[in-house]
Amino acid sequence: MSSVPLGLSVGDSIDTTTVHLDRVSLVRYAGASGDFNPIHFRDDVAASVGLPGVLAHGMLTMGFAVQPLMNYLGARGRLADYGVRFTRPIVVDPDSGADVTIETRVGAVMDDAIRFDLTVTFNGDTVLGKAQAQVVFD
Repeated sequence: MSSVPLGLSVGDSIDTTTVHLDRVSLVRYAGASGDFNPIHFRDDVAASVGLPGVLAHGMLTMGFAVQPLMNYLGARGRLADYGVRFTRPIVVDPDSGADVTIETRVGAVMDDAIRFDLTVTFNGDTVLGKAQAQVVFD
């Protein structure tokens, strides 16, 4: 068993960043993922199913939410577990887009792992609940 090399304590903030999404981001993600559901790029379709506008893909949100942690870690650890609960949609305005804020904090420190808690918000509302990533060091 190895020790955690980062010298972090519960509650430490390692990063706060804002990601800007626009409609081009959504179309690019649709192409990369194969998720061409029109609620992610057509206002008329989103409105026809009762949505407030075009929504960002949930998996896109989940992916960019963990990226600041991965940038911070570099090669010093590896992601062993990552999970979220999708709690609110991100509506991507056709003109101004959407700014999503990600704060990464240390949630727990174990002998050979750290659990990081991610707070992901859009317009002041949390969009990913129980967003937690466990990193191991071996």
